[in-house]
Amino acid sequence: MKFFRSYGDARNLTNFSPGQFDLVFSNSVIEHVGNFEDQRKMAEEVRRVGKFHFVQTPDRWFPVEPHFHVPFWVFLPDPLKIWLLTHFSLGWYQKFQTKADALKEIRSVNLIRLKNFRELFPDSEIKRERVIGLSKSFIAMGRGKK
Repeated sequence: MKFFRSYGDARNLTNFSPGQFDLVFSNSVIEHVGNFEDQRKMAEEVRRVGKFHFVQTPDRWFPVEPHFHVPFWVFLPDPLKIWLLTHFSLGWYQKFQTKADALKEIRSVNLIRLKNFRELFPDSEIKRERVIGLSKSFIAMGRGKK
């Protein structure tokens, strides 16, 4: 079995041919590539270069945000998020020294709604990973573009 790993920009995989990979696997990446248009570019590239794909992303509405580990994070206003991040180490992050750095990190995570995830992967089977009955993440499984 041959594996290949590459580093770069998931929104632009022009170095690779259509269907070059048997499987494209992505775990919690698409929410970090930018806004919805950037996410669309990544989804298009995943579907283009892979014969099959498996793409996972956290569910925006899960009660505990998976990056900062704060309950109901998506409902908090940015000034409160900034205050929390500059006063405490949260989730995967150490306390931020500046408000600008905290805001940059807040904006670097764009969790996707199920409706939008389906739009990104229209021909894929969409599954939900559940924890105690709550939707924790979405998984798109499907064939690449023909």
